[in-house]
Amino acid sequence: MNNETPTFGIGDASYLAAGGSAGIERLVADYYRIMDETEAAQNVRRLYPEDLTLAREKLAAFLSGWLGGPRRYAEKFGSISIPQFHTRWTVGEAERDAWLGCMQQAIALQPYSPAFAEYLLTQLRVPAERIRQAGIAMSTAKGSSD
Repeated sequence: MNNETPTFGIGDASYLAAGGSAGIERLVADYYRIMDETEAAQNVRRLYPEDLTLAREKLAAFLSGWLGGPRRYAEKFGSISIPQFHTRWTVGEAERDAWLGCMQQAIALQPYSPAFAEYLLTQLRVPAERIRQAGIAMSTAKGSSD
């Protein structure tokens, strides 16, 4: 009998630890609800349309593939460069931290193991920081071309 903890990030271990499609949809629903209800997250909320239906669908589809499950985002919306996609907005430290704060709260509401919750938040910090850095690079490029 194998009592080893799954190695997150290998195969579909992370997808399964997140509860599969239903678990990811719960996480995403909680994330956007928290973002709507949190005053400190309004700097991020303003970047989204009033109706979050498509944003929820896209985030859940992205997380599915990103966590090793079905690649729903690519199937439905095509390929995406997360940092490049977000350069249409100014994303600084405050926006990055607000996004991560909402995600941290949403993760805490899920029935995840402590090990997976920590792993997931750590992994989400990577694209969040890349988005911030891409925004800085775009601002710098725009500033030098003016």
